[in-house]
Amino acid sequence: MQDANLQLADLQGAENIRPFAETLRDTGNFPLYSKDGLQTMQMNIGLACNLTCKHCHVEAGPDRTEAMSRQVMEQCLQAAVRCKIPKLDITGGAPELNPDFRWLIQEAKRLGRQIIVRTNLTILEEEGYTDLPEFFAENDVEVVCSLPYYTEKDADRMRGDGIFKTSIRVLQRLNSLGYGREGSGLTLNLVYNPGGAFLVGAQQGLEADYRRVLQSQYGITFTSLFALGNFPVGRFLAFLKRSRNFQPYMEKLAAAFNPATVENVMCRDQISVGYDGALYDCDFNQMLGLVSPAKHISAYGADSLFAREIVTANHCYACTAGSGSSCGGALE
Repeated sequence: MQDANLQLADLQGAENIRPFAETLRDTGNFPLYSKDGLQTMQMNIGLACNLTCKHCHVEAGPDRTEAMSRQVMEQCLQAAVRCKIPKLDITGGAPELNPDFRWLIQEAKRLGRQIIVRTNLTILEEEGYTDLPEFFAENDVEVVCSLPYYTEKDADRMRGDGIFKTSIRVLQRLNSLGYGREGSGLTLNLVYNPGGAFLVGAQQGLEADYRRVLQSQYGITFTSLFALGNFPVGRFLAFLKRSRNFQPYMEKLAAAFNPATVENVMCRDQISVGYDGALYDCDFNQMLGLVSPAKHISAYGADSLFAREIVTANHCYACTAGSGSSCGGALE
């Protein structure tokens, strides 16, 4: 696991890369502020994972033990209700590995929140978790699934041998429950990540390719595809440095800056909560230790969460390159 301060120093010290704050200032967007009302609270409820993916920005894996406590979960739910945040986006690691995961889902539903769970799919075939697809359906959970590519070779290269076949089986099972089927009301979104040090392709074209291949070869349907760029954080940053692609990749991101994406960057209408309750403007800031001015979920309040100044650094070029990138896919 790389030290967050060292990662941030690498990003800010990249040669010939103009500081992101200066680029924002030139477009009249600095300082960057959140919008009046938050739409999403993203909760990272633990860094334990059954996989060790090469592009993972949180560096999750089987050896990680960090997990959100039920007390912090309760504080998150209280903040969501009092600040009228309609959507909870639950992530990890593999969030399913948190012992209070099911309790959190049930409480969030009781409180009338929209619930998103980000899953790596494979965990749903492991002992103790095989009933979760039905649990998701019973609780109206929107499922967002990591599937870096629609071919076995490319997906396994990023996530490990055999992972693609397992993912396909789980997707077929989710389809059998109604997920991704028109008219079912059960949302199944897939997530694409580039396989190397290059920019994300056009989301619309990628989605069409995914639909064609997954339907024709495996009978799989889904709701939408989110095309997410790889952020120079965590394991992907380590890969960039090992392969001597760090500087070229940063140059690509900076050169592709698109001011039209700034209005819709995800940090403007969401807040990110770490497993310990610390508050961040996004999941990537979380991994770099860039704490939001609001500090901690226990000190929440509309005044501290809304209209706050967003903390930025050079990794933010990944959000604003090309068509943009966010937890919900392209921004433009």
